Amino acid sequence: MKKSSRILRQILIIAISAVGGFYASHFYFTHYRNVIDVTDNRQTQQPRRPDFSLPDLDGKLQSINNWNGKVIMVNFWASWCPPCRREIPGLNRLYKNYQKQGFVILGIALDDSQSVRDFVDPLGINYPILLGGKTGIKISNAYGNELGALPFTVIINRKGRIIRAHPGELSYKQAEALITPLL
Repeated sequence: MKKSSRILRQILIIAISAVGGFYASHFYFTHYRNVIDVTDNRQTQQPRRPDFSLPDLDGKLQSINNWNGKVIMVNFWASWCPPCRREIPGLNRLYKNYQKQGFVILGIALDDSQSVRDFVDPLGINYPILLGGKTGIKISNAYGNELGALPFTVIINRKGRIIRAHPGELSYKQAEALITPLL
């Protein structure tokens, strides 16, 4: 009898946590979505992007400085995240259409390396993928993702200034509208 009541308590705690998490995320996305939106062109109001280095799928360390002078979209994602999965085809298309104009997407996977490799190949992701893991979570926080939303996307202009941070899924049209004025 004790064992079944303990299991019931654990299930109740998990259910309450899940409902609480849902309402907290709903409140966040309803009230604070797209709060970080730097539209003033004065550099003093546009924060400089934090520097970082992470390994790519081949294990080679890549610095964000490798893409200085480009419009950069940093996209934090995970293979187990349904909204992340939904936005990848649009990101593939966006990269294909605008990379020749000085645009790059850096996908930072917050998964273990094997999960990322198993996920990336079948989808044919055509933009650079970096393996973030736990370090990627810290980088995401440094870029303004204090609640750990996924996906989380940051738009950086050619001068290395953060123009926009967007928690949640981006459609192709939304992403295109964010980057084309910067190209």
